Amino acid sequence: MSKVIKIKRGLDIRLKGAAEKSVTQPGLSGLYAVKPTDFKGFEPRILVKAGQEVLTGTPLFCDKTFPEMVFVSPVSGTVTEVVRGERRKLLDLLVQTGSQPGFVPLAKGDPGTMDEEAIRQQILKSGLWPSIIQRPYGVIARPSDKPRDIFISTFDSAPLAPDYEFILKDEAKAFATGIKALRKLTTGKVHIGLDASKEPSKIFANLEGVQYTVFSGPHPAGNAGIQIHHVAPVNKGETVWTLTPQFVALIGRTFLLGQLDPSWTFALAGSYINGPQYVKGIMGMAVAPVLAGRMNTSDLPPRVISGNVLTGTNIGPSGYLGYYDSVVTVIPEGKHFDLLGWAMPGLNKFSMSKTFLSSLFPKKAWDIDTNLQGGHRAFVMTGQYNKVFPMDIFPVHLLKAALIQDIDLMEQLGIYEVIEEDMALCEFVCTSKTEVQEILRSGLDLVRKEMS
Repeated sequence: MSKVIKIKRGLDIRLKGAAEKSVTQPGLSGLYAVKPTDFKGFEPRILVKAGQEVLTGTPLFCDKTFPEMVFVSPVSGTVTEVVRGERRKLLDLLVQTGSQPGFVPLAKGDPGTMDEEAIRQQILKSGLWPSIIQRPYGVIARPSDKPRDIFISTFDSAPLAPDYEFILKDEAKAFATGIKALRKLTTGKVHIGLDASKEPSKIFANLEGVQYTVFSGPHPAGNAGIQIHHVAPVNKGETVWTLTPQFVALIGRTFLLGQLDPSWTFALAGSYINGPQYVKGIMGMAVAPVLAGRMNTSDLPPRVISGNVLTGTNIGPSGYLGYYDSVVTVIPEGKHFDLLGWAMPGLNKFSMSKTFLSSLFPKKAWDIDTNLQGGHRAFVMTGQYNKVFPMDIFPVHLLKAALIQDIDLMEQLGIYEVIEEDMALCEFVCTSKTEVQEILRSGLDLVRKEMS
């Protein structure tokens, strides 16, 4: 029987605009982007030039430290532009689809009969190695490492999160094949986190050689970091890998098909969307064709987020789907001022506390914009973070240690166990309007630099 762990601290933010369980396919055309800014913990070296013809799976850039770790084109076509920013920072590589599809061939076979090195090389050549995130630091896993364990959360508890069970309803074989491959890459266990609120689907249940744990409670119960903390915490000197279920299926498909299949399903959600639903497209696709004719008219402009509202990236209506994102969220932009807003009854204002009368409707779905609801204040102890942060860590102390760049203190306070998504709710409820995720990332980068 699977162990059941109940998460008591957290916060479910119920938003309007959840995606209906139907799928639309916009077709394969237009521009696609691979964005180095999506990835943490590597230095890119570009391998192609504008005007060059590429196939699906052709390497576009690689890591300078680990050149075998490549980032590939999601479509067959022509590299139209290499976009750079300040100090020639590489921002985007844009690929225009061509008329003749083609693929870089890969090995085809059963991972159960392949050795560890062959599986490692397959994932590297397919360009899917960046899908593996290591703890500590929340960066791309190093190909030379062998993790203590691998953790896969089969559900996402964030606001308007996608349903992986629905996304992978026809991918049971691919998911099982991906699990079989990952088992060869660790001497420890492959941990599968299940949602206690529903029966395990046939996709995730009855897999061989995995350790199941069931989690219940509010967000962030679905975060891999929270599950790691409650099952087998990361200690100094240890490495743990995490993947999302859709990437596991993508890895499995490379062994079943002998090529990279970059098909990617994401939820198009948010109160600004007419008829929110799932979209089956390609990794790195432009969101403009999907948004066309779907956005509501309002006095407030839209904010288009690749990812969820807590951790996603503002890409605008003409941006591209992020590498790790299985949801595109569109909500109203908040740039208005509420005169004496704190003194109003607040029937239409979401609040974690019971400050407003809205607390009388705990099951209500809210239409929340991005308004900051106040200005930046002193970073003081309020106890708010502890109510939504289900780890045995002092979050404010850790963040202040990051601000003063005290590496020893950060280590003592648990910096190895957390990444930005684990503390995103702290930023949401913060009275001081502190950029919690930005501060934590600066601390993680500093520790990684000094300890590597």
